[in-house]
Amino acid sequence: MASGGVARGRLTEERKMWRKSHPHGFVAKPETLPDGSVNLMVWKCVVPGKEGTDWEGGHFPVTLHFTEDYPSNPPTCKFPRKFLHVNVYDSGDVCLSILGDAWKPSITMRQILIGIQDLLDNPNPASPAQDLAYDLFTENMPEYRKRVRQQAQRYPSLV
Repeated sequence: MASGGVARGRLTEERKMWRKSHPHGFVAKPETLPDGSVNLMVWKCVVPGKEGTDWEGGHFPVTLHFTEDYPSNPPTCKFPRKFLHVNVYDSGDVCLSILGDAWKPSITMRQILIGIQDLLDNPNPASPAQDLAYDLFTENMPEYRKRVRQQAQRYPSLV
């Protein structure tokens, strides 16, 4: 089986597992192409903000891009451009250990999305990805929290 077959096979299994059981409030679906076919290599996801945090009420869009060498290598995970978070680049790329040095092929889509949800309220200032969020987080926490709450309001639930 070609490496692309391995990636697609794994993603097909991930899709079955997700449909059977996934965390409440999360969404993960392969992209639907204009012709109605499914692109297993790009997933449109929604990560809810945790209750009791400044992220609560937000349902944040994340796109997962898989390559033909998945699961040997992690997907690229992206929020919308200019997403305010210490560990999210202006491009939207997520900086998270399990998507980099700590990647293991056994990590599932469920674990990735829960890891991203956890990262929202527990940023790692030792690995900043954007200056604005880092500066606010380290120098003006009330303003950082205010902007996070405003951002959560910009991404309400679609249901």
